[in-house]
Amino acid sequence: MALLTGADLWSVVLFIVTFLLLVDLMHRRKFWTARYPPGPVPLPGLGNLLQVDFKNMPYSLHKLRQRYGDVFSLQLAWNPVVVINGLKAVREVLVTCGEDTADRPPFPVYDHLGYGHKSKGVVLAPYGREWREQRRFSVSTMRDFGLGKKSLEQWVMEEAGHLCDAFTKEAGQPFNPTTLLNKGACNVISSLIYAQRFEYEDPFLNRLLQTLQESFGEDTGFIAEVLKALPVLLHIPGLPEKAFPKKNALMNSLDKLLIDHKTTWDPAQPPRDLTDAFLAEIAKAKGNPESSFNDENLRVMVADMFIAGVATSAITLSWALLLMILHPDVQSRVQQEIDEVIGQVRCPEMADQARMPYTNAVVHEIQRFGDIAPLNFPRMTFRDIEVQGFLIPKGTTLIPNLSSVLKDETVWEKPLRFHPEHFLDAQGRFVKHKAFMPFSAGRRACLGEPLARMELFLFFTCLLQRFSFSVPKGQPRPSDHGIFTLSFTPIPYELCAVVR
Repeated sequence: MALLTGADLWSVVLFIVTFLLLVDLMHRRKFWTARYPPGPVPLPGLGNLLQVDFKNMPYSLHKLRQRYGDVFSLQLAWNPVVVINGLKAVREVLVTCGEDTADRPPFPVYDHLGYGHKSKGVVLAPYGREWREQRRFSVSTMRDFGLGKKSLEQWVMEEAGHLCDAFTKEAGQPFNPTTLLNKGACNVISSLIYAQRFEYEDPFLNRLLQTLQESFGEDTGFIAEVLKALPVLLHIPGLPEKAFPKKNALMNSLDKLLIDHKTTWDPAQPPRDLTDAFLAEIAKAKGNPESSFNDENLRVMVADMFIAGVATSAITLSWALLLMILHPDVQSRVQQEIDEVIGQVRCPEMADQARMPYTNAVVHEIQRFGDIAPLNFPRMTFRDIEVQGFLIPKGTTLIPNLSSVLKDETVWEKPLRFHPEHFLDAQGRFVKHKAFMPFSAGRRACLGEPLARMELFLFFTCLLQRFSFSVPKGQPRPSDHGIFTLSFTPIPYELCAVVR
């Protein structure tokens, strides 16, 4: 076989480059309209991948918003993306156009790891009949197990007691509360999914939570975005596992828990938890090829609930304690209200929330300021839509920038400061703000929102009823800035917990 000459080699290179440019142009052609949102000029093949800082995506999008407005476009390799900013535009996309923006773009990385777009869970699954079936099941089953009822509240309160006991062991000594908060949040979700809790010293629990924590960093960064934008690379044998080792390890751990749990299921007994209820649906659906109830989707449902439920509550509680040591005056007012309404003897209850406007306002402001899910999960247009006068074609990925709503300068009095009065009127009564949407909105709003609200209020009030928190003596005042991975987390800090 004759070797290629230099001229022939250059001809091949020129052909490949020309071919890729033509493919790139074909991908962009339908977006070349006068009404398509403006954005930075994309590079051939790469698009705007080099113009976005994926290690601090919220800030990067904030700078682009200042230049291009509330609705602007990006090209991530061959993937067209439109970023939505500000209360008016975000509500228009998520609520007004809710039916047309409830779909999800494909997640090829997660497909290769076994829990992505091909499975019909409730977070990443495409919008359609099977997704609606799974969401109805999740919402109704969580209600059956006490969401909004006394039974689940008792589970949460029991775990709050264990968490306070763990804090007592650290009393008077500087420590980072994050690990204990993760364990408390994990046990609430574990009770719902597996009808069991772990002792805080359990080695399996510690390994599981460490893997969960480490897995978040794998979703951000340039390499991750390249693989998402160019999924053909994922067909390289072993690459997904090497690029996302912690994600793979986390799924293996959750699979072990699920397999162990299934061996104890008795179909003749009432369901103990969400997994039992799903197994009962699988048994009922046997022989029905159109049903979404199967072992694969049970695996995805468990992963959805666990990953979303543990991370969001624990991170928010970590922000809560950080903000209390940074604002001792706010902490004192919350404790005064706790003493007046609940006292020091009995445990807090959800019924107390209505009589505690200041504490309720503080909990809401913690969520607004912490801003733990700034970019939400991407959406995809189900059909052509119009937003703020711009035409966005079917199949476009949408990024609802929730951070731009929670910290919108045109809406909040002090958007970049911790200010509980955002949720109080002149008479000190609690007022829920229209721009408060940390759980997103519309058809894809977080289905675990009621449980998360219960956890935050009960854990927070229990901790402040039992302890006073402060910056350890001799240590510098910690920062109230966050670190972006898949969410905003506080910069690691220590505190002292003194029993009241």
